[in-house]
Amino acid sequence: MATKTHGKKYLEAIKLVDSEKLYQPQEAVSLLKKISYTKFDPTVEIHMKLGVDPRHADQMVRGVAMLPAGTGKEVKVLVFAQGEKAAEAEAAGADIVGLDDLIKQIEGDWLGFDVAIATPDVMGKVGRLGKKLGPRGLMPSPKAGTITFDLAKTIRDVKAGRVEFKVDRTALLHIPAGKLSFSEEALMQNISSIVDSVVRARPSGAKGTYVKSVVLSSTMSPSIRLDVAAATALKPQA
Repeated sequence: MATKTHGKKYLEAIKLVDSEKLYQPQEAVSLLKKISYTKFDPTVEIHMKLGVDPRHADQMVRGVAMLPAGTGKEVKVLVFAQGEKAAEAEAAGADIVGLDDLIKQIEGDWLGFDVAIATPDVMGKVGRLGKKLGPRGLMPSPKAGTITFDLAKTIRDVKAGRVEFKVDRTALLHIPAGKLSFSEEALMQNISSIVDSVVRARPSGAKGTYVKSVVLSSTMSPSIRLDVAAATALKPQA
């Protein structure tokens, strides 16, 4: 027996999207606003299929993008640090600062934060949280710039709209690009920054077509396929 998978509003929205068409980025953003039917302010997301095999180290895609218009959400930052660096983190606006006490809490399954940053000197202790934080994308990492002594800048960037991305095992990226209530111009700025960051993160082992597809959607909305050449040509404003 067939099951109902989508509601009436979704089915009405999907009628406005041509599934055979590859949309220009600006056109897709305009359409995304038209097909939203939720009562809350949904998150806009970019989904990219890459021509890499993440099982090989030289084809792993990971990096960060700065969203000029921000993420539209308050980011709770946790910092693992001690001594002067702990005081620096607090002064820079970190929400939670500590070391041994925080490690114990996280080992007890507490995860009340969005981003974790650590100074290099404490990673000997923090490293044992890899199994807890790694699968959730919360483990501090040199590639993501979240293992650093430059706490003030990193905290400021994360609060202002810094997002991390990492290709999953199926070679897909899922990256938040702000809120649907943002202006079209603001969304285009964020999307441009994200796509440019992914293009620049092309690994040495990638062969052939690097970006295979780019899809735009918002929470609970139908997906809109973008013209890959037009999307990958986007550049952030200087």
